[in-house]
Amino acid sequence: MDNSSSSTCTLILSGYSAVENEIAQSLKQSSSIKHPDDDEITLLLESEISIPEKENSFDQQLFFNNLSTNRFGRLLIWSPRLTSTQDFVSHNFYELPIGTVCVADTQSKGRGWLEAWESPLGSLLFTFKVEMVDVGAANKLQFVISLAVTEAIKDVCQKNGLPVLDVKIKWPAYLYLNGQRVGGILCNSTYKSKKFNISAGIGLNVDNEKPTTCLNAVLRELSPAASQLRREEILAAFFNKFESLYDLLINQGLQSLEELFDRAWHRRPSYFYLEDTSYVVLLLSAVINCKSSALTYFF
Repeated sequence: MDNSSSSTCTLILSGYSAVENEIAQSLKQSSSIKHPDDDEITLLLESEISIPEKENSFDQQLFFNNLSTNRFGRLLIWSPRLTSTQDFVSHNFYELPIGTVCVADTQSKGRGWLEAWESPLGSLLFTFKVEMVDVGAANKLQFVISLAVTEAIKDVCQKNGLPVLDVKIKWPAYLYLNGQRVGGILCNSTYKSKKFNISAGIGLNVDNEKPTTCLNAVLRELSPAASQLRREEILAAFFNKFESLYDLLINQGLQSLEELFDRAWHRRPSYFYLEDTSYVVLLLSAVINCKSSALTYFF
């Protein structure tokens, strides 16, 4: 299934359990989901289509079969092609339950720290919804997301008996493998009703060797006969890992993850401190003002 017209966007809604499937049904019936560019939207339930429509389409059932979370990733919105998953979630933020994830096979205006670009087939492209109350924890969310990605990739490699890919975090927003960039994180937020409403976006080169390299290309170099990583398995492993790391951030602070961070840095910034009382970030591209209606930070 693909979008035959640039002005029409197809979105497939599916849920982990009957609860999320009822929410998906409600979203479809209410017609409350809108395209950020006001393009026409076709909303379908997973039960209304044949899965997979294409060999390279996102396999929703494979994703759910590997998911074991209580909150995050349980409602999935998938599109063969979107302008941007980041824009879509941000635009529909208040219509979606916490933890909802939007995945696209390709993007025409993928968002980055200081740029937008065409995101190719083979990338894992997704944005999910988070709500947070504590400003200190919200400001550190991008680090937990980065860490969850690196740990998820290791978990999937180990689970499938593959050589472990040691993806590293490079300040401020990037994921590196063997010295080349393979991904990045972007968080956008608004502040409303004493909550930070965060659209957390991730792009990861899984099976696309351009513009730099990808996880599967490195795997082929390490073991030509090895099976390939799947986007669906990585995304499920990410949410499984993120949910536990997120709870640690909320309950114990970022310092509880110090050992994991020490292993994950590409080069640890000298100005990065884990202690909550002395947390310092240089190059922070947003000034947090709780009286302001909007906040954007690029990590």
